[in-house]
Parts: sequence; C-alpha cells; structure tokens
Amino acid sequence: MAGSPSTSPPRSTPPSPSPRILVLGDSLSFHGPDSGHPSDEPRLWPNVCAHELGGEAVLFAGFGWTARDAWWALIGDPRLWAELHRADVVVLAVGSMDTLPSPLPTYLRTGLRYLRPDRLRRLARGGYRVAQPVLAKLTRGRPAVLPARLTERYLDTSVGALRVLRDDLPIVGWLPSVHRSAAYGGVHTERAATHGRLVAWAERTDVPMVDIGAVVGEHVLGGHGNPDGMHWGWDGHAAVGRAMAARIAPLVASANSAGSEMGPLGP
Repeated sequence: MAGSPSTSPPRSTPPSPSPRILVLGDSLSFHGPDSGHPSDEPRLWPNVCAHELGGEAVLFAGFGWTARDAWWALIGDPRLWAELHRADVVVLAVGSMDTLPSPLPTYLRTGLRYLRPDRLRRLARGGYRVAQPVLAKLTRGRPAVLPARLTERYLDTSVGALRVLRDDLPIVGWLPSVHRSAAYGGVHTERAATHGRLVAWAERTDVPMVDIGAVVGEHVLGGHGNPDGMHWGWDGHAAVGRAMAARIAPLVASANSAGSEMGPLGP
C-alpha cells in the first residue's frame, strides 16, 4: 500500500526491561480535568502506566480520534513508523469517540474549520454546539460517529498490519469509556453495541482489553471528572494508568522471557 511503512527488520536484541509503550489514542489520553496537556504531563494515564512499569510512553493522539484515525496514523505518519521499531508494546486506546452521537455526518462536522470568512465559521460552530445536544436526543444518539462494525474493521486492520510488521509486538486495546456530557445531551446509545462487538473481536483476535468504562464509570458518571462530562480528572487518569499497567505487565514479562531464551542473535 502506498504510504505504508516498509516491513521492519527482525528485532536483534531482547525487549527492554524498561518498556517503551506506544499509545494511539484520542483526547482521553491527553485531556485532564481542566484542558488538554502536553504528552509529557506525568499525571496523564499513559505516563502513569509507564511509571508503574518502569518505562516510558510515546503518545500519538488527537481530539476526536476514532479507530479510523488510528489506522490513518499507522499508514500516514512516518514518525509513528520510526517508533514502531522501538516500541515494546502498542496500546490502541481508541473507540470511545466512535460511540458518540453524530447528528451531522462526520465530514460536515469536521469541515466546519474550513469555512471562510472567520465570522461564518464562528457562527456555524456556535450553531452546531447549540443544535448538537438537541439533535442527539431527537435521533436517540444515532448515528454514532463511527458504527460499531467500522470500529471493529479499523481495529482489525490495524492489528493485522502491526502483526505483519512486528509479529513479536504485544498489542493491547480498550473498551469504550462512558460520558455524561451535556454537549451530547447525555445520550450514549451506541456504546453498548460497540462494547459488545469489541468484546467478541478481542476474543477472536487474542487482543487483551481493558474495560475503561468499568474503571472510570463511577468517576465520570459521579461528576468527579472534567466538567465537560467526558474527560477525566487526575484520579481517573491514575486509575486507568494502573489498570493498563496491570494488563501490560504480564505481556512485557513474557516478551522479555522469550527474548532472553533466544539470545541477542536468535536461537
């Protein structure tokens, strides 16, 4: 495929005891209780996770990223291709934004930024913010930003590509988060469908998952996170970081064990 990274050479040394965690995520990976933060903010969950494991995290993420955006990053960002050579584990921390109500087609919603003149763009954005919660309720949260079948498809494609490039690379995913956001009318109809579909997909593909909704459900729905009702407070980030570290730890240990048995030049 044009624009895709070339196949990486086999790893010539065992995995590091200080794992390098490559995270593909959405704003849940860099937005705190007040605003977005630089990726090296130690209280963000990827860095909490890395600290628990004695390693470091590298984050590729964006506001509103879905499983489709993660796939686009995999095939289109040469910085990510370079990190794939150095990563000890990949976390596909996407899927939550896929489940949000999208009363307007994604291409129209994301295209608002391109409107000119500036006054028209501001008016259009303001109008959409007012209309979005109303439309989300009227349509009962449908359609979602990305249907469950497409979330599965893009995650499946991403995992397949990663396993072709690095068949030794552990991959971890997560199940969609929850929200109580007034911006979406408090509606989250499609989350259950995506959650169920990804549980089955994880079993089929042997990708370990973390149930993020179970980890931060009380935190978010109890109003202890960001006032926007979607993003997490630092306690939420800490809980997710620890849960992800617990999921990753045995995978990294297994990879280290396998690497030690092979030795630096292979068996």
